[in-house]
Amino acid sequence: MNYSRRKFIKTAGITTIGSTVIPNLAWASKTPWTLNSNTLKVGLVGCGGRGTGAAGEALNADPNVILTAMADAFEDQLQTSFNTLKGKYGNKVQVPESNKFVGLDAYRKLVDSDVDVVLLAAPPCFRPQHLEAAVNAGKHVFCEKPFAVDAPGLRRVMETARKAGAKNLSLVSGFCWRYHQPKRDTFGRVLDGQIGEILGGEATYNTGELWFKERQRGWSDMEYKLRNWLYYNWLSGDHLVEQAIHGIDMFSWAMGDKAPLKISGTGGRQKRTDPKFGNVYDHFGLTYEYDDGVKIYFFCRQQEGTTPSYAVELTGRDGRCYVDCRTGEHKITGKNAWNLADAIKFTDAEAYRQTKVRGMYQVEHDELFASIRANKPVNDGEWMTRSNLLALAGRMAAYSGQTVTFDQALNSSEVLFPGEISLDTRYDLPVAIPGITPFR
Repeated sequence: MNYSRRKFIKTAGITTIGSTVIPNLAWASKTPWTLNSNTLKVGLVGCGGRGTGAAGEALNADPNVILTAMADAFEDQLQTSFNTLKGKYGNKVQVPESNKFVGLDAYRKLVDSDVDVVLLAAPPCFRPQHLEAAVNAGKHVFCEKPFAVDAPGLRRVMETARKAGAKNLSLVSGFCWRYHQPKRDTFGRVLDGQIGEILGGEATYNTGELWFKERQRGWSDMEYKLRNWLYYNWLSGDHLVEQAIHGIDMFSWAMGDKAPLKISGTGGRQKRTDPKFGNVYDHFGLTYEYDDGVKIYFFCRQQEGTTPSYAVELTGRDGRCYVDCRTGEHKITGKNAWNLADAIKFTDAEAYRQTKVRGMYQVEHDELFASIRANKPVNDGEWMTRSNLLALAGRMAAYSGQTVTFDQALNSSEVLFPGEISLDTRYDLPVAIPGITPFR
Protein backbone atom coordinates (compact mmCIF):
# COMPACT_ATOMS: atom_id res chain seq x y z
CA MET A 1 0.00 0.00 0.00
CA ASN A 2 1.27 3.47 -0.87
CA TYR A 3 0.75 5.90 1.99
CA SER A 4 0.76 9.64 1.47
CA ARG A 5 0.79 12.92 3.37
CA ARG A 6 -2.33 13.95 1.48
CA LYS A 7 -4.23 11.06 3.01
CA PHE A 8 -3.04 12.08 6.48
CA ILE A 9 -4.14 15.68 5.90
CA LYS A 10 -7.53 14.51 4.67
CA THR A 11 -8.23 12.72 7.95
CA ALA A 12 -6.54 15.22 10.28
CA GLY A 13 -9.74 17.11 11.07
CA ILE A 14 -11.38 13.99 12.39
CA THR A 15 -8.51 13.05 14.67
CA THR A 16 -7.82 16.55 15.96
CA ILE A 17 -11.25 16.85 17.54
CA GLY A 18 -10.95 13.51 19.25
CA SER A 19 -7.42 14.07 20.51
CA THR A 20 -7.98 17.59 21.83
CA VAL A 21 -10.71 16.98 24.38
CA ILE A 22 -11.59 13.44 25.36
CA PRO A 23 -14.55 13.25 27.73
CA ASN A 24 -13.71 11.67 31.06
CA LEU A 25 -16.41 9.04 30.86
CA ALA A 26 -15.15 7.13 33.86
CA TRP A 27 -15.74 9.89 36.38
CA ALA A 28 -18.59 11.83 34.79
CA SER A 29 -21.18 9.95 36.84
CA LYS A 30 -21.44 8.31 40.22
CA THR A 31 -22.56 5.04 38.59
CA PRO A 32 -20.57 4.71 35.36
CA TRP A 33 -20.72 0.92 35.31
CA THR A 34 -24.49 0.38 35.21
CA LEU A 35 -24.53 -0.51 31.51
CA ASN A 36 -22.37 -3.56 32.08
CA SER A 37 -21.61 -4.93 35.52
CA ASN A 38 -19.68 -8.01 34.34
CA THR A 39 -16.13 -8.50 35.52
CA LEU A 40 -13.51 -7.39 33.03
CA LYS A 41 -10.48 -9.66 32.86
CA VAL A 42 -7.12 -8.08 32.10
CA GLY A 43 -3.93 -9.60 30.70
CA LEU A 44 -0.50 -7.97 30.91
CA VAL A 45 2.14 -8.48 28.20
CA GLY A 46 5.54 -7.16 29.32
CA CYS A 47 6.04 -7.21 33.09
CA GLY A 48 8.71 -4.56 33.58
CA GLY A 49 8.22 -1.36 35.53
CA ARG A 50 5.93 0.33 33.01
CA GLY A 51 3.85 -2.82 32.51
CA THR A 52 3.48 -3.33 36.25
CA GLY A 53 2.40 0.30 36.60
CA ALA A 54 -0.13 -0.05 33.78
CA ALA A 55 -1.60 -3.17 35.39
CA GLY A 56 -2.07 -1.31 38.66
CA GLU A 57 -3.75 1.58 36.87
CA ALA A 58 -6.09 -0.83 35.08
CA LEU A 59 -7.07 -2.37 38.42
CA ASN A 60 -7.70 1.11 39.84
CA ALA A 61 -9.80 2.21 36.87
CA ASP A 62 -12.86 0.08 37.58
CA PRO A 63 -14.13 -1.63 40.74
CA ASN A 64 -14.93 -4.78 38.79
CA VAL A 65 -11.61 -5.49 37.03
CA ILE A 66 -9.24 -8.34 37.80
CA LEU A 67 -5.83 -9.32 36.45
CA THR A 68 -6.02 -12.93 35.26
CA ALA A 69 -3.02 -13.46 32.95
CA MET A 70 0.58 -12.29 32.60
CA ALA A 71 3.20 -12.81 29.89
CA ASP A 72 6.89 -11.97 29.71
CA ALA A 73 10.01 -13.25 28.01
CA PHE A 74 11.62 -13.86 31.41
CA GLU A 75 10.16 -15.74 34.39
CA ASP A 76 11.96 -13.69 37.04
CA GLN A 77 10.57 -10.46 35.66
CA LEU A 78 7.04 -11.87 35.54
CA GLN A 79 7.25 -13.18 39.09
CA THR A 80 8.58 -9.90 40.47
CA SER A 81 5.71 -8.04 38.82
CA PHE A 82 3.17 -10.56 40.10
CA ASN A 83 4.46 -10.28 43.67
CA THR A 84 4.34 -6.49 43.52
CA LEU A 85 0.79 -6.40 42.17
CA LYS A 86 -0.49 -9.14 44.46
CA GLY A 87 0.94 -7.39 47.48
CA LYS A 88 -0.75 -4.12 46.57
CA TYR A 89 -4.05 -5.22 45.03
CA GLY A 90 -4.75 -8.52 46.75
CA ASN A 91 -7.81 -10.34 45.40
CA LYS A 92 -7.92 -8.18 42.28
CA VAL A 93 -4.87 -10.16 41.13
CA GLN A 94 -6.11 -13.65 40.25
CA VAL A 95 -3.37 -15.11 38.04
CA PRO A 96 -3.02 -18.89 38.44
CA GLU A 97 0.27 -20.56 37.55
CA SER A 98 -1.37 -21.83 34.35
CA ASN A 99 -1.87 -18.22 33.23
CA LYS A 100 1.72 -17.11 33.80
CA PHE A 101 3.13 -17.38 30.31
CA VAL A 102 6.90 -17.19 29.80
CA GLY A 103 8.90 -16.92 26.59
CA LEU A 104 9.04 -14.85 23.44
CA ASP A 105 5.79 -16.47 22.26
CA ALA A 106 4.04 -15.96 25.62
CA TYR A 107 1.88 -13.15 24.23
CA ARG A 108 0.12 -15.60 21.90
CA LYS A 109 -0.96 -17.76 24.82
CA LEU A 110 -2.19 -14.73 26.73
CA VAL A 111 -4.33 -13.31 23.94
CA ASP A 112 -5.79 -16.76 23.37
CA SER A 113 -6.95 -16.87 27.00
CA ASP A 114 -10.28 -15.44 28.14
CA VAL A 115 -9.03 -11.92 28.93
CA ASP A 116 -11.14 -8.96 27.78
CA VAL A 117 -8.44 -6.29 27.84
CA VAL A 118 -4.75 -6.62 26.95
CA LEU A 119 -2.06 -4.24 28.22
CA LEU A 120 0.94 -4.12 25.86
CA ALA A 121 4.17 -3.01 27.53
CA ALA A 122 6.93 -5.24 26.15
CA PRO A 123 9.89 -3.60 24.33
CA PRO A 124 8.65 -1.52 21.36
CA CYS A 125 10.03 -3.83 18.65
CA PHE A 126 7.37 -6.40 19.56
CA ARG A 127 4.44 -3.98 19.55
CA PRO A 128 3.24 -4.49 15.95
CA GLN A 129 2.88 -8.26 16.31
CA HIS A 130 1.48 -8.06 19.85
CA LEU A 131 -1.11 -5.47 18.87
CA GLU A 132 -2.09 -7.38 15.76
CA ALA A 133 -2.57 -10.59 17.77
CA ALA A 134 -4.67 -8.83 20.42
CA VAL A 135 -6.97 -7.10 17.92
CA ASN A 136 -7.33 -10.26 15.82
CA ALA A 137 -8.44 -12.01 19.01
CA GLY A 138 -11.07 -9.33 19.66
CA LYS A 139 -9.44 -7.75 22.73
CA HIS A 140 -9.58 -4.14 23.86
CA VAL A 141 -6.05 -2.74 24.16
CA PHE A 142 -3.90 -0.35 26.12
CA CYS A 143 -0.80 0.07 23.94
CA GLU A 144 2.27 1.68 25.44
CA LYS A 145 4.31 4.00 23.24
CA PRO A 146 6.11 3.75 20.88
CA PHE A 147 4.27 1.38 18.61
CA ALA A 148 7.00 0.43 16.15
CA VAL A 149 10.75 0.89 15.65
CA ASP A 150 10.62 1.14 11.85
CA ALA A 151 8.18 2.23 9.13
CA PRO A 152 7.14 -1.27 7.96
CA GLY A 153 6.23 -2.08 11.56
CA LEU A 154 4.33 1.18 11.93
CA ARG A 155 2.34 0.56 8.75
CA ARG A 156 1.35 -2.77 10.27
CA VAL A 157 0.16 -0.92 13.38
CA MET A 158 -1.81 1.54 11.26
CA GLU A 159 -3.69 -1.27 9.58
CA THR A 160 -4.31 -2.98 12.91
CA ALA A 161 -5.67 0.25 14.41
CA ARG A 162 -8.13 0.50 11.53
CA LYS A 163 -9.14 -3.10 12.13
CA ALA A 164 -9.73 -2.32 15.82
CA GLY A 165 -12.06 0.48 14.79
CA ALA A 166 -13.99 -1.79 12.44
CA LYS A 167 -14.35 -4.35 15.25
CA ASN A 168 -15.55 -1.71 17.76
CA LEU A 169 -12.57 -2.32 20.02
CA SER A 170 -11.07 0.38 22.21
CA LEU A 171 -7.40 1.20 21.57
CA VAL A 172 -5.80 3.64 24.00
CA SER A 173 -2.18 4.72 23.57
CA GLY A 174 0.51 5.37 26.14
CA PHE A 175 0.91 9.01 25.13
CA CYS A 176 0.08 10.04 28.68
CA TRP A 177 0.23 13.82 28.19
CA ARG A 178 -2.86 13.59 25.95
CA TYR A 179 -4.68 12.51 29.12
CA HIS A 180 -3.29 15.33 31.27
CA GLN A 181 -5.94 17.98 31.92
CA PRO A 182 -3.62 21.00 32.06
CA LYS A 183 -2.22 20.11 28.65
CA ARG A 184 -5.67 19.41 27.24
CA ASP A 185 -6.69 22.89 28.35
CA THR A 186 -3.52 24.59 27.12
CA PHE A 187 -3.18 22.94 23.72
CA GLY A 188 -6.95 23.09 23.30
CA ARG A 189 -6.65 26.87 23.48
CA VAL A 190 -3.91 26.82 20.86
CA LEU A 191 -6.08 24.71 18.57
CA ASP A 192 -8.95 27.14 19.16
CA GLY A 193 -6.73 29.88 17.70
CA GLN A 194 -5.95 31.76 20.91
CA ILE A 195 -2.34 32.45 19.91
CA GLY A 196 -3.34 32.96 16.29
CA GLU A 197 -1.60 31.38 13.33
CA ILE A 198 1.45 29.47 14.54
CA LEU A 199 4.69 30.95 13.18
CA GLY A 200 7.18 28.55 14.73
CA GLY A 201 8.23 26.76 17.88
CA GLU A 202 10.69 24.70 19.86
CA ALA A 203 10.42 21.55 21.95
CA THR A 204 12.94 19.73 24.14
CA TYR A 205 13.45 16.47 25.98
CA ASN A 206 16.90 16.81 27.54
CA THR A 207 17.52 14.43 30.41
CA GLY A 208 20.12 12.26 32.10
CA GLU A 209 21.02 8.63 31.55
CA LEU A 210 18.86 5.61 32.35
CA TRP A 211 19.33 2.16 33.85
CA PHE A 212 21.65 -0.57 32.68
CA LYS A 213 21.75 -4.27 33.66
CA GLU A 214 25.10 -6.00 33.93
CA ARG A 215 25.47 -9.28 32.05
CA GLN A 216 24.74 -12.32 34.23
CA ARG A 217 26.16 -15.81 33.95
CA GLY A 218 24.00 -17.97 31.69
CA TRP A 219 22.55 -15.11 29.65
CA SER A 220 22.81 -15.55 25.90
CA ASP A 221 23.79 -12.57 23.78
CA MET A 222 20.14 -12.01 22.85
CA GLU A 223 18.93 -12.22 26.45
CA TYR A 224 21.54 -9.64 27.46
CA LYS A 225 20.31 -7.31 24.72
CA LEU A 226 16.63 -7.86 25.49
CA ARG A 227 17.24 -7.05 29.16
CA ASN A 228 19.03 -3.86 28.02
CA TRP A 229 16.67 -3.13 25.16
CA LEU A 230 16.94 0.67 25.54
CA TYR A 231 20.38 0.66 23.92
CA TYR A 232 19.58 -1.12 20.65
CA ASN A 233 17.68 0.82 18.03
CA TRP A 234 16.17 -2.37 16.60
CA LEU A 235 14.60 -3.05 20.01
CA SER A 236 13.76 0.46 21.25
CA GLY A 237 13.82 2.70 18.18
CA ASP A 238 16.58 4.80 19.88
CA HIS A 239 15.80 7.23 22.69
CA LEU A 240 14.30 9.74 20.26
CA VAL A 241 11.57 7.22 19.47
CA GLU A 242 11.35 5.49 22.85
CA GLN A 243 11.43 8.44 25.26
CA ALA A 244 11.62 11.84 23.55
CA ILE A 245 8.61 10.92 21.42
CA HIS A 246 6.49 12.46 24.20
CA GLY A 247 7.82 15.90 23.27
CA ILE A 248 7.21 15.24 19.58
CA ASP A 249 3.68 14.12 20.34
CA MET A 250 2.96 17.31 22.26
CA PHE A 251 4.04 19.70 19.52
CA SER A 252 2.26 17.58 16.91
CA TRP A 253 -0.89 17.78 19.02
CA ALA A 254 -0.60 21.57 19.23
CA MET A 255 -0.10 21.70 15.45
CA GLY A 256 -3.41 19.90 14.92
CA ASP A 257 -1.69 16.59 14.20
CA LYS A 258 -1.04 17.69 10.65
CA ALA A 259 1.84 16.22 8.72
CA PRO A 260 5.02 18.25 8.17
CA LEU A 261 6.43 18.58 4.67
CA LYS A 262 9.97 17.50 5.52
CA ILE A 263 12.34 16.72 8.35
CA SER A 264 16.08 17.38 8.67
CA GLY A 265 18.55 17.08 11.51
CA THR A 266 21.56 15.50 13.07
CA GLY A 267 22.65 13.48 16.10
CA GLY A 268 25.33 11.22 17.43
CA ARG A 269 27.22 9.71 20.39
CA GLN A 270 29.35 12.21 22.29
CA LYS A 271 29.30 10.98 25.86
CA ARG A 272 27.58 7.61 25.96
CA THR A 273 30.13 5.79 23.80
CA ASP A 274 30.84 2.64 25.84
CA PRO A 275 29.92 -0.57 23.96
CA LYS A 276 27.44 -1.37 26.74
CA PHE A 277 25.24 1.39 25.29
CA GLY A 278 24.69 -0.60 22.11
CA ASN A 279 24.16 1.41 18.95
CA VAL A 280 21.90 4.27 20.03
CA TYR A 281 22.71 7.98 19.93
CA ASP A 282 22.85 10.20 23.00
CA HIS A 283 21.59 13.39 21.32
CA PHE A 284 19.45 14.59 18.40
CA GLY A 285 18.71 18.01 16.89
CA LEU A 286 15.83 18.14 14.39
CA THR A 287 13.81 20.57 12.29
CA TYR A 288 10.22 19.81 11.29
CA GLU A 289 9.07 22.08 8.46
CA TYR A 290 5.36 22.60 7.82
CA ASP A 291 3.31 24.51 5.24
CA ASP A 292 4.17 28.19 4.72
CA GLY A 293 7.67 27.66 6.07
CA VAL A 294 6.62 27.12 9.72
CA LYS A 295 9.38 25.26 11.56
CA ILE A 296 9.42 23.42 14.86
CA TYR A 297 12.89 22.79 16.29
CA PHE A 298 13.28 19.74 18.49
CA PHE A 299 16.23 18.82 20.70
CA CYS A 300 16.75 15.81 22.94
CA ARG A 301 19.63 14.15 24.75
CA GLN A 302 20.38 11.50 27.36
CA GLN A 303 23.61 12.76 28.92
CA GLU A 304 24.36 12.68 32.63
CA GLY A 305 25.44 15.95 34.22
CA THR A 306 23.70 18.20 31.67
CA THR A 307 20.98 20.81 32.18
CA PRO A 308 17.53 19.21 31.90
CA SER A 309 14.73 20.63 29.76
CA TYR A 310 11.34 19.17 28.87
CA ALA A 311 9.13 21.83 27.34
CA VAL A 312 7.13 23.01 24.34
CA GLU A 313 7.07 26.65 23.23
CA LEU A 314 4.99 27.93 20.30
CA THR A 315 4.87 31.45 18.87
CA GLY A 316 1.76 32.67 17.08
CA ARG A 317 0.65 35.96 15.52
CA ASP A 318 -1.40 36.81 18.60
CA GLY A 319 0.63 35.31 21.41
CA ARG A 320 2.81 32.57 22.77
CA CYS A 321 2.16 29.20 24.38
CA TYR A 322 4.57 27.71 26.88
CA VAL A 323 4.32 24.31 28.60
CA ASP A 324 7.02 22.99 30.91
CA CYS A 325 6.65 19.35 31.96
CA ARG A 326 9.27 19.69 34.70
CA THR A 327 7.99 22.79 36.51
CA GLY A 328 4.30 22.39 35.70
CA GLU A 329 4.10 25.83 34.08
CA HIS A 330 1.31 26.12 31.48
CA LYS A 331 0.55 29.55 30.07
CA ILE A 332 -0.52 31.62 27.10
CA THR A 333 0.68 35.20 26.74
CA GLY A 334 -0.54 37.89 24.36
CA LYS A 335 -4.07 38.84 23.33
CA ASN A 336 -5.73 35.87 25.05
CA ALA A 337 -3.51 35.56 28.11
CA TRP A 338 -4.18 32.57 30.38
CA ASN A 339 -2.17 30.54 32.83
CA LEU A 340 -2.75 27.36 34.77
CA ALA A 341 -1.92 28.89 38.16
CA ASP A 342 -4.81 31.36 37.87
CA ALA A 343 -7.15 28.69 36.51
CA ILE A 344 -6.49 26.51 39.54
CA LYS A 345 -6.76 29.41 41.98
CA PHE A 346 -9.82 31.18 40.65
CA THR A 347 -11.85 28.98 38.31
CA ASP A 348 -11.27 25.25 38.12
CA ALA A 349 -9.63 24.39 41.43
CA GLU A 350 -11.70 21.27 42.12
CA ALA A 351 -11.39 19.95 38.57
CA TYR A 352 -7.61 20.27 38.68
CA ARG A 353 -7.46 18.79 42.16
CA GLN A 354 -9.26 15.68 40.91
CA THR A 355 -6.94 15.51 37.92
CA LYS A 356 -3.90 15.67 40.19
CA VAL A 357 -5.32 12.99 42.46
CA ARG A 358 -5.94 10.61 39.57
CA GLY A 359 -2.85 11.44 37.51
CA MET A 360 -2.47 11.21 33.74
CA TYR A 361 -1.39 7.55 33.73
CA GLN A 362 -4.50 6.67 35.68
CA VAL A 363 -6.78 8.76 33.47
CA GLU A 364 -5.62 6.76 30.44
CA HIS A 365 -7.08 3.66 32.01
CA ASP A 366 -10.10 5.43 33.51
CA GLU A 367 -11.17 6.45 30.04
CA LEU A 368 -10.27 3.13 28.44
CA PHE A 369 -12.41 1.11 30.84
CA ALA A 370 -15.21 3.68 30.82
CA SER A 371 -15.37 3.42 27.02
CA ILE A 372 -15.65 -0.36 27.26
CA ARG A 373 -18.39 -0.17 29.90
CA ALA A 374 -20.36 2.40 27.91
CA ASN A 375 -19.88 0.51 24.62
CA LYS A 376 -18.41 3.69 23.14
CA PRO A 377 -14.99 2.56 21.89
CA VAL A 378 -12.14 5.06 21.74
CA ASN A 379 -9.40 4.63 19.17
CA ASP A 380 -6.17 6.65 19.35
CA GLY A 381 -4.80 4.93 16.25
CA GLU A 382 -4.68 7.83 13.79
CA TRP A 383 -2.82 10.38 15.86
CA MET A 384 -0.70 7.95 17.87
CA THR A 385 0.81 6.47 14.70
CA ARG A 386 1.34 9.93 13.26
CA SER A 387 3.42 11.01 16.26
CA ASN A 388 5.35 7.74 16.06
CA LEU A 389 6.06 8.44 12.40
CA LEU A 390 7.39 11.94 13.17
CA ALA A 391 9.84 10.39 15.62
CA LEU A 392 10.90 7.73 13.09
CA ALA A 393 11.33 10.40 10.42
CA GLY A 394 13.53 12.44 12.75
CA ARG A 395 15.72 9.42 13.40
CA MET A 396 15.94 8.66 9.67
CA ALA A 397 17.02 12.23 8.96
CA ALA A 398 19.59 12.27 11.77
CA TYR A 399 21.04 8.85 11.00
CA SER A 400 21.43 9.53 7.28
CA GLY A 401 22.15 13.25 7.40
CA GLN A 402 19.56 13.70 4.64
CA THR A 403 16.41 15.78 4.49
CA VAL A 404 13.51 13.34 4.53
CA THR A 405 10.02 14.13 3.29
CA PHE A 406 6.99 12.94 5.20
CA ASP A 407 6.01 10.60 2.37
CA GLN A 408 9.51 9.13 2.19
CA ALA A 409 9.45 8.35 5.91
CA LEU A 410 5.95 6.91 5.68
CA ASN A 411 6.92 4.58 2.85
CA SER A 412 10.42 3.72 4.07
CA SER A 413 11.48 0.12 3.46
CA GLU A 414 14.11 0.07 6.21
CA VAL A 415 13.60 -2.84 8.60
CA LEU A 416 15.43 -2.65 11.92
CA PHE A 417 13.77 -5.46 13.85
CA PRO A 418 14.31 -8.83 12.14
CA GLY A 419 10.94 -10.29 13.17
CA GLU A 420 10.78 -13.69 14.79
CA ILE A 421 13.75 -14.19 17.10
CA SER A 422 14.80 -16.64 19.79
CA LEU A 423 17.14 -16.28 22.74
CA ASP A 424 19.78 -17.96 20.60
CA THR A 425 19.49 -15.46 17.74
CA ARG A 426 22.60 -13.39 17.11
CA TYR A 427 21.77 -10.01 15.62
CA ASP A 428 23.07 -6.47 15.77
CA LEU A 429 23.29 -3.28 13.75
CA PRO A 430 26.18 -0.78 13.54
CA VAL A 431 26.05 2.76 14.91
CA ALA A 432 24.64 5.04 12.22
CA ILE A 433 26.97 7.66 10.71
CA PRO A 434 25.38 10.74 9.08
CA GLY A 435 26.42 11.07 5.46
CA ILE A 436 27.35 7.40 5.27
CA THR A 437 24.35 5.51 6.59
CA PRO A 438 21.83 5.52 3.71
CA PHE A 439 18.18 6.43 3.89
CA ARG A 440 16.06 3.50 2.79
